[in-house]
Parts: sequence; structure tokens; C-alpha cells
Amino acid sequence: MRRLKGAMSSMTLRIFSLLAVLIAFGAAAWAQDKKVDLGEKEYRANCAVCHAIDGKALTAPYREFLKIAPVDLTVLAKKNNGVFPINRVYEVIDGRAAVQAHGPREMPVWGTEYSVKAAEHYIDAPYDPEAYVRTRILLLVDYLYRIQQK
Repeated sequence: MRRLKGAMSSMTLRIFSLLAVLIAFGAAAWAQDKKVDLGEKEYRANCAVCHAIDGKALTAPYREFLKIAPVDLTVLAKKNNGVFPINRVYEVIDGRAAVQAHGPREMPVWGTEYSVKAAEHYIDAPYDPEAYVRTRILLLVDYLYRIQQK
């Protein structure tokens, strides 16, 4: 009887181990199906409030509070003879190179904002703040490129 109980316990342990492995693989497969679009995430966190979730700016929550209406971000290429203006978009988002003589900006200077966030994130660790800023801006630029009207 004791031997039978030992065999049952051993078999039960194997079944639970196999079940745990299957659950782990299933969870990993499910997680891969749920890929995060980092550019879209960045856009929703920092741009959608003024330019709307769809990028067209018509239904943006802050639209009525702005002095200058936000632009439709889905027609940037269309307004530039079918070519997406990567450099211009990057410079507008970064904002740190803006000429003061052109007046104040309605849009936040995200290059500076991202630098501050990088410093908060990497308090005691070595990091390259410019790489952090460029990465976040390039995520946004890529997302904006992908939402252009065809």
C-alpha cells in the first residue's frame, strides 16, 4: 500500500509539473500575441489629448482650450507632395532647436520633457539621455508615418 501511495504521489507530482510547463508555455504564447506598439503607446500618452486618438485633431479633448488648432497628423505626407517629412516632424516634436524669434510654441518641447523623464528613470544608473530622447521621438515619428492617409 505504501508503495502504491508513493507511486501515486510521484505520478501526481509529474502531472502537476507537466501542467505547470504547459501553462507557462501557453502564457508565453499569449504574451507574444499581445505585442505592444510602443509608438502608438507614446502617441496616446503624449499627443492624443491635443491631436485626438485618430490623429485628425477634430475630437481632441484639449482642442477647445488651445489658441491655435492642432493639425491633422494623418495628412502630413499628403500636404508634402506624398512624402512624409521625417526631419521636420522630428524637429517639431523635439522642439529644442526652435528659434525664439519665431514666437512661443503651443506644443510642449518634448525633447526637454523626455530628458527630464530620463533623468527621473535612471536616477543612479549611467545612461545616455540623448539616446533616450531620440528613441522616444523616433517611436512617435514612426507611428505618425504609419497613420498617414494613403
